[in-house]
Amino acid sequence: MQTITIDRHDLALLDAIQRDGAATHTALGEHVHLSASQISRRLQRLAEAGIIVGQTALLDPASLGLGVTAFAHVVLERHGKPQSEAFEGALADMPEVLDCWSVSGDADYLLRIVAPDLPAFSELMMKRVLRLPGVAQVRTHIALQRVKQSHVLPLDHLTRPASERRRLRYAGGA
Repeated sequence: MQTITIDRHDLALLDAIQRDGAATHTALGEHVHLSASQISRRLQRLAEAGIIVGQTALLDPASLGLGVTAFAHVVLERHGKPQSEAFEGALADMPEVLDCWSVSGDADYLLRIVAPDLPAFSELMMKRVLRLPGVAQVRTHIALQRVKQSHVLPLDHLTRPASERRRLRYAGGA
């Protein structure tokens, strides 16, 4: 376990790269008021601490012909490590399933799924998801309209005085 202290420059840098991951080190430095070399060192340190876990481009699903977004609540027949591992392993081969969360409540898993249209979504559900190992029940919700979507994590809680918050601990290594 590696302990890392995040200062105001780190917070500003993290906020900036969440909003524009393609920004150059020079542009980030202008925003955060540090040199490009300092930005590079900080980004490397934050990545090594496991705070930055990757960089990616966000694509618009509708622009790429993926007009249906759905959420599926999945209940397994039995609970246990073998059943969960079989289900989770089978999902790995389904690129349409963007997110899979193990959840509490009346379902075991929550999935976020995209498909080109309703017939394609129906086929995915009927021929693949419902046939996954151990699936007892699936309840789906078709998204009608995206009201809000963000990948920007809130960081305001980290600006409290040190006496009011505990040190952040992150697993070492990337």
